[in-house]
Amino acid sequence: MIRYQLKCHCKNEFESWFRSSADFDQQLEEKLLSCPLCGSSEISKALMAPNVSTSRLKKQTSENQSRDRALEELRVAARKIREHVVENSEYVGDKFANEARKIHYGDVPQRGIYGEADSDDLRELSEEGVEVMPLPSLPEDKN
Repeated sequence: MIRYQLKCHCKNEFESWFRSSADFDQQLEEKLLSCPLCGSSEISKALMAPNVSTSRLKKQTSENQSRDRALEELRVAARKIREHVVENSEYVGDKFANEARKIHYGDVPQRGIYGEADSDDLRELSEEGVEVMPLPSLPEDKN
């Protein structure tokens, strides 16, 4: 497939795809092409930059692939961390801040917990010296 930038006599520019250069020439000759703005069939090719693959473009593609692989490895690791916490800890829901304090101050036996806390609770826990860590956020959590 070939993409051409086309222009009409009314100065409107638009693009269109063709199977080949000969296909474009045939459609132009048979007046099968028309301007989407004014409907005129007085169409010609507009000046356009060629799409040439360069070593810089290849390098960018390679860097993007490396970045994508690294991101996927990070997602896999985050899932494993979350699965470990969920399997080996107790879910305490919105009572997380209170339970974390009780554990920290020795009011209840030490154990792994997870749950919900707002930013104020997390700040206060931090100020009290209670160590907490958020569970990794995963892409599927945002769906």
